[in-house]
Amino acid sequence: MKIAFVGKGGSGKTTLSSLFVRHLAAARVPVLAIDADINQHLGTALGLEEEIAAAMPSLGAHLPQIKEYLRGSNPRIASAESMIKTTPPGRGSRLLRPVGQNPVYAACARPVALGEDDEDDSSVRLMVTGAFTETDLGVACYHSKVGAVELCLNHMADGRDAYVVVDMTAGSDSFASGLFTRFDLTFLVVEPTRRGVSVYRQYKEYARDFDVELAVVGNKLQGADDLAYLRAEVGDDLLAAVGRSEWVRTLEKDRAPRFSLLEAPNRQALVTMHARADRSYENRDWGRYTAQMHHFHRRNAESWANARIGTDLADQIDPGFVLSESPSDPDAALAH
Repeated sequence: MKIAFVGKGGSGKTTLSSLFVRHLAAARVPVLAIDADINQHLGTALGLEEEIAAAMPSLGAHLPQIKEYLRGSNPRIASAESMIKTTPPGRGSRLLRPVGQNPVYAACARPVALGEDDEDDSSVRLMVTGAFTETDLGVACYHSKVGAVELCLNHMADGRDAYVVVDMTAGSDSFASGLFTRFDLTFLVVEPTRRGVSVYRQYKEYARDFDVELAVVGNKLQGADDLAYLRAEVGDDLLAAVGRSEWVRTLEKDRAPRFSLLEAPNRQALVTMHARADRSYENRDWGRYTAQMHHFHRRNAESWANARIGTDLADQIDPGFVLSESPSDPDAALAH
């Protein structure tokens, strides 16, 4: 299962991403958490010390290694250097699972100990795109950082027994690549404000043409008036609501309260979100998913990548290959 958290800056999407990861871990569901936000805070929201979070290996720094591994023996890809963020898998490509070991995870994923005595801390791993470096300032686009995330998700043969949870960049910036189509369900975190609702409407409009499954989670609600406002503005898209939390405030003070002490209404919201995410698996269409990959790859190839690489990258598309949880093609190697 691949789940995204999006929302305007300051809406609390990173906090809710981390709470959802903690909920899944408490339910003994393996999780691969990915911080794809321009502001890298998911690690600390999961309880990592700031120094440890800052020292996480970045996906962007290991992009050549990631490309080489995923390329495998795919004859349509001449070299790792010719791969771009939208390059789709084909026969001979190596595919990833949310669980297990492979060189990509060995280089970039790290286990996160959530500090719960009754939880299996090994069930949560974190990967990060990496923050801007001094050499990036003024010359690099942040979306070049998240390209590694898109490439990995394009090669992710996941099922319903494990979750990939991605904390996306804020606002409509998520639409600057095809990454927004890579998820079974997108949780849009909305505050009960005019600006929060505006971002919801913009996101819904952009997502409509690509069959993006969307569920709204209200956040920072302070009473019945806030809930009524969101219901009036969002309608049936409103799935759950989270109120202000003393548990979260304690965590943000660099303390580590037990997750079982999270307020009951907020825990129930996470249960509702989990159930909704599980149901989204029933709507998964691997053929459509693969076709969307091909669509965005052609668009990127035509708009900039062909000129940069010096060849027609549309030739990387394998028309006879459809990504699935268990590819029938014996040449597609699954990384366990």
